[in-house]
Amino acid sequence: MRKKYVLVRRPAKSLQDGLVTHIERETVDVELAERQWESYVAALTGAGWDPVEVAPAGDLPDSVFVEDTVVMFGALAVLTSPGADERLDEIDGVEESLTALGLEVLRIERPGTLDGGDVLKIGTTIFVGRGGRTNSDGIRQLRKILAPRGYSVVAVPVTKALHLKSTVTALPDGTVIGYRPLVDDPFVYDRFLEVPEPSGAHVVILADDTVLIASSAPESARLIEGLGYRVISVDISEFEKLEGCVTCLSVRIR
Repeated sequence: MRKKYVLVRRPAKSLQDGLVTHIERETVDVELAERQWESYVAALTGAGWDPVEVAPAGDLPDSVFVEDTVVMFGALAVLTSPGADERLDEIDGVEESLTALGLEVLRIERPGTLDGGDVLKIGTTIFVGRGGRTNSDGIRQLRKILAPRGYSVVAVPVTKALHLKSTVTALPDGTVIGYRPLVDDPFVYDRFLEVPEPSGAHVVILADDTVLIASSAPESARLIEGLGYRVISVDISEFEKLEGCVTCLSVRIR
């Protein structure tokens, strides 16, 4: 059986200085964030994923949100071009970890911008949010990379939240889940299921029958359990203060 790796990056000591765009800034308890991160990684490990830690970067406060730096398509890693200039230096450490795993690595180049949090993969259809962090040139570059590999890229607007995956993610069967007040156009998706809490829109698929969700979305967890899934809940309250969610903190490599 092929090993399942998951890329993670320990929170920086400067986490409190992370970017905030759509919510009011709150004080972040960095020590609590470190404990929450450990529990998050333990949940991934317990579900059969082997963590690969990118070297921590104390002077890069958003670096824990490793999802934004790379998008995986099988054995192809597409390094992104973060829309926030402050995050550009996060890419080098991630590239080193990916190269060490022997993966093919390509890159989105400026003036194109693309954050991994704007990329939602459902089979061979790749939804990409066009918003504050991802621009049309970044989407065009991703489309050019993926078209020969059999993927289709669908651009969708994101105006009410930081990233596309701040508003929607997908269950293992391809059903898109989202918190309706934040979703620009739910009719873009073949199957859309509304969830009752903003953080209930974010799941990490750990197996065909298992998803990870934030403990701040208990009603959504019950809804998803009612669909026959096993739901693992983790507390990421300190990362939520920085617009983070369960997807932001890892990148699965399968």
